[in-house]
Amino acid sequence: MLNDKVVLVTGGTGSFGKKFTELVLQRYTPRKLIVFSRDELKQFEMQQRFPESRFACMRYFIGDVRDKERLHRAFDGVDIIVHAAALKQVPTAEYNPIEAIRTNVLGAANVIDAAIDHNVQKVIALSTDKAANPINLYGATKLCSDKLFIAGNNYSGYHATKFSVVRYGNVVGSRGSVIPFFLKSRANGVLPITDPRMTRFWITLEQGVEFVLQCLDRMEGGELFVPKIPSMNIMDLAKALAPECRTHIVGIRPGEKVHEVMITEDDARNTYEYETYYAILPAFHDWDRAAYVGRNGGRECETGFRYSSDKNTRWLSLAELQEMIRGAEETNELQHV
Repeated sequence: MLNDKVVLVTGGTGSFGKKFTELVLQRYTPRKLIVFSRDELKQFEMQQRFPESRFACMRYFIGDVRDKERLHRAFDGVDIIVHAAALKQVPTAEYNPIEAIRTNVLGAANVIDAAIDHNVQKVIALSTDKAANPINLYGATKLCSDKLFIAGNNYSGYHATKFSVVRYGNVVGSRGSVIPFFLKSRANGVLPITDPRMTRFWITLEQGVEFVLQCLDRMEGGELFVPKIPSMNIMDLAKALAPECRTHIVGIRPGEKVHEVMITEDDARNTYEYETYYAILPAFHDWDRAAYVGRNGGRECETGFRYSSDKNTRWLSLAELQEMIRGAEETNELQHV
């Protein structure tokens, strides 16, 4: 799928970008793999792991998705784009709303326009569970971004650029997430807990990258893909990470939910279930929905269906949580975030 292709990942020096780069270099032979990001220090550090002297396909491109001119230069000759660039910290977005809008919404629009103008074949954008029924600005900007990418299929015209979205939950060990925070707090003997009822969807970095690669292969344009992943309770995570520590309830942060949703009841009428994932299909598209659903073996979800972390059918046990954390440590996912 990616062999002899020019692949670009925005936000390429983030947790996802580094794992994506690692797996692509292991499994494919792209003509070029371009890391596009705005932080020169992170690019320098990433070049130490993936130097061009060892990986001839690697390219490093300083730029910001807010800068459309820079995107036009970066996207020249690109076949496939994975859009991972975002401002994603919930409290930061609440305090700096216009900055989140400039990156997550206007940046998404820039990526779409530049991709169409340069005849990019496929673009897949990363979303978040916080984009479903959003209560914080980060989630609202990502919902807006999702809508822009899906609508991008309607005006790509003869360029035929395809856009789809992948939405998944919290990533084990990603920058600014709860595991690195708990690991630092463990030294003090106390783990701050926002709400003991809190639940979250849980996925590893490698699983997230795997799902994106699978969706790149299956996408027709306009789908919003959601993987079937387990839930975990915050108290179970605390026990798995630091059973010796006591917990202290500090209250929910601004813009935070007790439980997360990835598919709402209102989206159910356009949602189809597959063996390992769900797909929210677009209302407008130029491909045959019945043939698409039949070819991929999907079935329509019931009216009122809802996919939320508190009503999930699969939950992680303490042992499974510990195994996921060990796996992240062994594959350096926690060391390189």
